[in-house]
Amino acid sequence: MLIAFITLLIAGIVKGAIGSGVPVIVIPVLTMLYDVRLAIAVLIAPNLVSNALQVWQYRRSLLPLRFLAAFCIAGGLGIVLGTWGLVVLSPDILSLGVAFAIVMYLAIKLIKRHIALPFQTAKRIVIPVGLLAGVLQGAAGMSAPASVTFLNAMQLDRRVYIGSISVFFFAITIVQIPALLSAGILTWERSLFSIMALLVILATMPLGARLGKQLPHRWFDNLIMLLLASIACKIFVDTLNLY
Repeated sequence: MLIAFITLLIAGIVKGAIGSGVPVIVIPVLTMLYDVRLAIAVLIAPNLVSNALQVWQYRRSLLPLRFLAAFCIAGGLGIVLGTWGLVVLSPDILSLGVAFAIVMYLAIKLIKRHIALPFQTAKRIVIPVGLLAGVLQGAAGMSAPASVTFLNAMQLDRRVYIGSISVFFFAITIVQIPALLSAGILTWERSLFSIMALLVILATMPLGARLGKQLPHRWFDNLIMLLLASIACKIFVDTLNLY
């Protein structure tokens, strides 16, 4: 429980600093401690409320509406497909899915770190990227290998990036809530845990916002990558030891 609490504190700081990072940090840790389904359910309230706040805060600094609408609609469809996978696949396979999502995220970050994606190219691939991001979010609780790396590659201004990624996260969470309810994954008990997680994250986001204005983005980036690499190794080792 203490590890989960500390993880939420760190996630709130990172969310406030760079506009994303809560699922990327929290999902792997809770998957390692408990299971993927609980991890995804616990993050529903934090994803919904924290991103709603940031959408409002950065509402004047967004990508074009048509682009965001295509991104979000495709992501919503992906959520439905991913949640179906969350129901039918075994916990061990889902855990490995989280670990592979982490590896994919890290690989893209390392390979594409200095490559810029022109807006005209981004417009042509926004729907398949949004669909993939939704599937990853629905099945593994982490859309970041697709969504975050996609917008990062566009090399947007910090405010535009935070506002736009928050719109996407908020939109797919709206779709994810009824999907999880219908699947029996989002229970009353898990909803209570989710609200508690939200309070912790909201308490630390202002600190992260202040740090984000003072410290280089790459500091948070490198911290997340180091943490994720460690967690992915742990999940792989634990899962393989079962066999």
